[in-house]
Amino acid sequence: VQLVESGGGLVQAGASLRLSCTVSGGTLPMYTMAWFRQAAGKGHEFVASMSPSGGDTHYDDAVAGRFTISRDVAESLVFLQMNNLKPEDTAVYHCGSTSFPFNRARFADQFDYWGQGTQVTVTS
Repeated sequence: VQLVESGGGLVQAGASLRLSCTVSGGTLPMYTMAWFRQAAGKGHEFVASMSPSGGDTHYDDAVAGRFTISRDVAESLVFLQMNNLKPEDTAVYHCGSTSFPFNRARFADQFDYWGQGTQVTVTS
């Protein structure tokens, strides 16, 4: 499975961005998909995930209500819509896939495949 993220950028606080993750070598209904982020000098932080069926999602408290994970199965794309961005959202955002059960997949070491990441920088 290959994952490629895009859509990052430099924005001001309060702005929106939509990240995309292109998935190849596998089909979305096979995997739990998630977004993680890594700020400078820190470890991977869970952001959001979606079940293989697409019917369930989970968000970290820090982004709940501002970020939305979604997907387009036909195009093999996973999205992260980020609204009302804050400076503390600044990080490299990675998408990951795993066969680990959705309801327990919250840690980076549970994920099998990763993209290279896309930088999101939010200025105040």
